[in-house]
Amino acid sequence: MVLFPGRERKGWHRGRGRPRRLASCAASERGRLVLNWPQEMQSSSYDPLPSPPGVRSHSVEANGLTHHVLEWPAESPVGTALLVHGYMDAAATWDLVAPALAARGLRVLAPDLRGFGDGPRVGPGGYYHFPDYVLDVAELVDAFVPEGAPLLVVGHSMGGNIATMYTGTFPERVARLAVLEGAGPPSTPPSVAPERTRRWIDDVRVARLRGSRQMPSREDALRRLFLNHPTVPHDVLRRRLDHLARPLPDGGMVWKSDPLHGTRSPQPFIAEAWMAFASRITCPALWISGGPQGWHPPDEETRLGAFKALERAEIADAGHMMHWTKPEELTGILAEFLLRTA
Repeated sequence: MVLFPGRERKGWHRGRGRPRRLASCAASERGRLVLNWPQEMQSSSYDPLPSPPGVRSHSVEANGLTHHVLEWPAESPVGTALLVHGYMDAAATWDLVAPALAARGLRVLAPDLRGFGDGPRVGPGGYYHFPDYVLDVAELVDAFVPEGAPLLVVGHSMGGNIATMYTGTFPERVARLAVLEGAGPPSTPPSVAPERTRRWIDDVRVARLRGSRQMPSREDALRRLFLNHPTVPHDVLRRRLDHLARPLPDGGMVWKSDPLHGTRSPQPFIAEAWMAFASRITCPALWISGGPQGWHPPDEETRLGAFKALERAEIADAGHMMHWTKPEELTGILAEFLLRTA
């Protein structure tokens, strides 16, 4: 739901053994719903909620998994906008942005990334590494967008990392790229890799033993959302709940994301590697900031300097979850940028 940890943790806590929930932090949006151990680990996805009128729901085989993709169609579309959500988020929470883009002539696609929302889960022995997401996106693009057709990629937070990596890997495929505070977490040196691997093994074992943690009621789940997102309007969070959690027969709820997402990746995040992807991007790119209350790594300017052609925009009081807090302003910025080429 927040953060893009490049699997670079999930909240970036230190310590070994039993994972723990992080305190809420409005400035960086860290720790949002990170360790509520939402559901059993399994290879299949949950049945998605019925789509709103006008929204199509697709099940698509890609990279060996069955992916859930939402589509907001447009009449005589001038291009396809692929919206890639962030950590602990879901495709359906683009619902305050996607319809407006579709109304302006863009066919909009939003996948549930593996392990989130109604997306697929990895099987026993699997994990969620960033190259997996990039391959997922590559195969979903190939399934939905003919080669040569205008493809416009938008990524928020962790999804911005994925969008940058995909576009840097296939620069010829993308006409425009918009990144919403997705330059990655703090960089870590390669020397920490052995310690991280040990901690990852410990945390994965704990996650498998614990499985899902149940919230006793819908009200309790809402309370957790409110506490984790104090700057987001409550009516928006109520709307988000059913996209991010599923009900249980006894009236309780569990978060939809795979419990493995509460563990820290064994791979350190290396900013120079991310910048190598950014430097290969040939299309126009846009960086959108949520202002001082958004997420900004200490070396953000250095990272953004890797793009060959980068425009910038800021929604000063939006915070990191800008597609939840300021969807109209965000949609206006995105539409103006994306439709210049489409």
